[in-house]
Amino acid sequence: MEMLFSNFLGTPVWFWVAFISIVIGLLVFDLGFLHKGQEEISAKESLVLYAGYVGIAIAFGTWVWFARGAQSGLEFFTGYVIEQSLAMDNIFVIASIFGFLAIPRKYQHRVLFWGIIGVIVFRAILIGFGAALVMSFQSILFLFGAFLIVTGIKMFIKRDEETDFEQNAILRFLRKRFPITKELHGNSFTVKQKDEKTGKVVTFLTPLAVALILVEIVDVIFAVDSVPAIFAVTQDPFIVYTSNIFAILGLRALYFALAAAMNRFKYLQTSLAVLLVLVGIKVFLVPLGIKIDTAIALAVTISVLASGVLYSLWRTRKEDALQSK
Repeated sequence: MEMLFSNFLGTPVWFWVAFISIVIGLLVFDLGFLHKGQEEISAKESLVLYAGYVGIAIAFGTWVWFARGAQSGLEFFTGYVIEQSLAMDNIFVIASIFGFLAIPRKYQHRVLFWGIIGVIVFRAILIGFGAALVMSFQSILFLFGAFLIVTGIKMFIKRDEETDFEQNAILRFLRKRFPITKELHGNSFTVKQKDEKTGKVVTFLTPLAVALILVEIVDVIFAVDSVPAIFAVTQDPFIVYTSNIFAILGLRALYFALAAAMNRFKYLQTSLAVLLVLVGIKVFLVPLGIKIDTAIALAVTISVLASGVLYSLWRTRKEDALQSK
């Protein structure tokens, strides 16, 4: 019992146990009750699920606020909004992966669900490593800040470029090293088939497995941007990790609604690029002893994201009207 009240990474163990229990409960409820079958998830259901995840995140953040103080609560909500903002681009790339591999909507939830397991593990490793670096060498924040600024500038310059998956190095590696079926085999990630070259029965990856691998790698790549960004708000591993995971859980629930309206958010990437640069500047200033108030950072983050969403909807309103006729 004493162990529950001992500290792990600066936070009582029972806080971590409570968080992990909530996440496991959400995943079991999601797969075990909501999506036991393979039915396609509608945009309406996606929005309802997202609202549920947001409600749970708000409840958790409120608990953190009262249990650990207003500053910790504010840091949680700021980190949550920053991660939600930066992960938007991740969602559009995932939709492109599904489109390229011709993954039907009814199987996409299975990929996203198992992708969450990878996110939980990989983010824990990355955040733990990042926190250790910051604690040992606070000057590493200069590098984090510069990286985010450069990434934001690159994102702005390349905002209109489309991803060419045929030339993707990871996909070419998978095709070279592993036998992959040309068609799906239901919701299976692997299937036993006879190899035409050797005549032996071997394990083939299906396009669903390829989609899962690419989604996991995309998550890792985007985490390299988003995790340093939250270190601008706080260096508390508990706040960084929990805000990250709740944000990803919510966005995965929102995926089906966003994917159905991707064309309406074509200008969102510009605001994400601006946000990366602003967060990068904030990270860069921390080692210099210049700390921007967390409430101001939260307000700016929401404003930049809202501006990108509203501008996108306004610019694409005519296109949407033409498509609906």
